[in-house]
Parts: sequence; C-alpha cells; structure tokens
Amino acid sequence: MFALSRVKSPWILHYDTGGCNGCDIEILAVLTPRYDVERFGMINRGNPKQADVFLVTGPVTKRCRERLINLYLQVPEPKVVVAVGSCACDGGVFRNMYNVENGVDKVIPVDVYVPGCAARPHQIIDGVVKALEILSKKTKENIELPEYIKERFPSLNDRRKFLEEMRKR
Repeated sequence: MFALSRVKSPWILHYDTGGCNGCDIEILAVLTPRYDVERFGMINRGNPKQADVFLVTGPVTKRCRERLINLYLQVPEPKVVVAVGSCACDGGVFRNMYNVENGVDKVIPVDVYVPGCAARPHQIIDGVVKALEILSKKTKENIELPEYIKERFPSLNDRRKFLEEMRKR
C-alpha cells in the first residue's frame, strides 16, 4: 500500500546540471500559486532518498556527470527520470561542446522528455503527469506482497488479484 501511495503523492527531486537556468525558473513557476502543483501532492524534495521523480535540467557536463549518476543511484526504485528542456534532452545550444555529454540519456536512463528552451510550466506539468503514469506502471510491476498477507490470504499470492480485491473494498 505504501508503494501505491507514492503514485498519488509523488516527491520530486530537481537537479540542475548547468546552463542558462531558464528551465529552473520555469520549474519554480510551476511551484507558485498560479499552477500550485502541491495541491496534487507533488512536493519538491532535496533528498534523493525520498524522491520518486527525478527532474534534470541543463546540459550534462563532464564535471557534473558523476554527481548525476550518484543522485540517480540514490533515488529508490521504482523511479522515473524526466529530462526538462532542450539542454537536458539533447544538449541544446551547448550540444557538441568539448565538455558536454549531449543529453541526460547519454549518462542515465530517461523515461520522459520535456523539450523546449525553456520548457513552459504547462509542458513541465504534462511531463510530470506522464512520469506519474510510468511510475504507476512500474509500481504495480514491483509490488511484492508482505508475508503476513500471503499467509492470511493464500489465494491472493498473485498481486493483480490482490490489488483487485483491495479496490473492491
């Protein structure tokens, strides 16, 4: 049940790898009362161990590459990575520079791409909604029933049957 609650109230980790910070400003706009994503339970977290969705902005430089990988490894499974802005998607205006990796997907796996320079707040929200759909699928695939439930309800060893039973209640 804890795993399913992560989908309803996702915690987001935002990491800026550099660049012009245009996408970072737009992410801050998403958190303002005009868009107010916190009413949906989306909370920006500074701790990767509490995050469900990993938002990455800016071009990945050789200097921040290792830090990005470390943060990715600290986010618990299931996790979803969202590349926000042209720089994060493919390097943007910094593409093919000597110190740029040309996109987040060259370093860590990316689930959702939000293109744009800078990506608009409604595009970022759409990207996070798509990320939540992917997180929901990953969560349902990774749910392992606790032993006490398996013992109490032997017929519910199949997690899909268990989820259907819980929805009926």
